[in-house]
Amino acid sequence: MDDPSIVGIVLVKNEDLYLRAAVENILEFCDRIILCDNGSTDETGKILKEFSARHTKVECHSVRHPRESHEFLKPLAGTRSWVFGVDGDEIYDPRGLGRFRSRLLEGEFEQFWRMKGHALHCDRLGGGMASGFSSPPSRSITKLYNFSAISSWDGDTFERLHGGRIVFREGWNDAAKRNLQDEMGWEDCPLRCLHLCFLKRSSRESRPATRRNIVEIHRSGLMGRVKALAAGLFARGSVSAWKQENYRKGSRVTVDARLFFPADETLRA
Repeated sequence: MDDPSIVGIVLVKNEDLYLRAAVENILEFCDRIILCDNGSTDETGKILKEFSARHTKVECHSVRHPRESHEFLKPLAGTRSWVFGVDGDEIYDPRGLGRFRSRLLEGEFEQFWRMKGHALHCDRLGGGMASGFSSPPSRSITKLYNFSAISSWDGDTFERLHGGRIVFREGWNDAAKRNLQDEMGWEDCPLRCLHLCFLKRSSRESRPATRRNIVEIHRSGLMGRVKALAAGLFARGSVSAWKQENYRKGSRVTVDARLFFPADETLRA
């Protein structure tokens, strides 16, 4: 029987400001990393290629549509693989992931189909601190799936790990989830990230913009895609009412951000 593995998949578009930290922080956690660039016009593509050139476990792809990113995951269905979805604005705690990796691969969570952890949806970052809104009560965004639980994930998958039709293997169902953010606090959770969704994420953006995610654009039809394209061309970003509603719940929280940026002295200061 094959040993279990962790496969990271990163789907990005114009994320060059924090992308290095997003990928660097998951390098030791993942056995393989699939980087997908969906038509970036800033330095994102260059950064991804640099990672691919330096690390044999990292592969870099250009995709014309976000749905193509899910094609890389289909062959993993039914294998002993944990799939870890990461965006360019999700900065994970590398030390926490280091502790979590051995627990995951040793089978502590093998009875679960999906794992969730803590996220801090940030609108301020500086001076070594990050401020924003935590999950809970806000929505968690961590995406970690046990692909040994499924026999296939096909259909209209408008991006990796979203949409489509999941066929579970016998004895499994969608209810087999573990929500670590409901069991422990921020400081103790090994699966936690700074979600920089309210900050400027690309050097091409003139100001911070709460971008609509791919799910919102997909559900908005042709007009939604046209608006997103126009926003990208003018480097203005698009405003996500969904993120404002789901990621700004509860009181403001401030945390130490230095552990999340071990290689960036400007953010550690």
